[in-house]
Amino acid sequence: MDHQPYILVVDDEERIRRLVRMYLERSGFRVDEAEDGNEALQMALAKPYSLLILDLMLPGLDGRDVCNQVRQSSNVPIIMLTAAGDETQRIHGFELGADDYVVKPFSPRELVMRVKALLKRSGEPEMQKPDLQQMLSFRDLAIHLDARRVEVAGQEISLTPKEFDLLVYMAQRPDKVFSREELLRDVWNYQFYGDQRTVDTHIKRLREKLGQASERVSLYIGTVWGVGYKFEVNP
Repeated sequence: MDHQPYILVVDDEERIRRLVRMYLERSGFRVDEAEDGNEALQMALAKPYSLLILDLMLPGLDGRDVCNQVRQSSNVPIIMLTAAGDETQRIHGFELGADDYVVKPFSPRELVMRVKALLKRSGEPEMQKPDLQQMLSFRDLAIHLDARRVEVAGQEISLTPKEFDLLVYMAQRPDKVFSREELLRDVWNYQFYGDQRTVDTHIKRLREKLGQASERVSLYIGTVWGVGYKFEVNP
């Protein structure tokens, strides 16, 4: 059982923590709990969790603060729990590095589905399927699919699971123009019901990270005004 993913569930409501824990454990996951932001941050930095489920509104440090500080040293997948109607706060959560969100009240079964999908993309060994094409290579950019590693001008770049998925999806289809709706559907695998700024915030962070190593490579991700984005190797 050494390869069981270990998940940290953070919510100030014990009822929600217990419910989520029960469904996750039924699906074979190991689970820890935290009831406030300070406790969550200490635990997240002390143990190599496979994924964090993080409530946005927490006593002490709120979920955005926890997410921001965790992202300073870790690319662990993060799912935010948010109240309905908090679109602005959700977008801010994505800007800080959250990979997904679930709106309260939520279906525990749907949350488990999201957890499994995100772990699959983040490369958990027991959930990762072999890929026949192991690397995508462009000038100054190498994407190692099996290791989920990106090198820009010989320098390894640290990406979150969703940033990596977005880069791979576009790089596998050079010069194809993608609408935000397409990217939400195919990279996130479900409908975001209008939160198209999610794509914009991920694209922005991805460009910034690539650009820290090479301005040329950051320009590979082009904007098609009024439509969406494309990966172009000769910008």
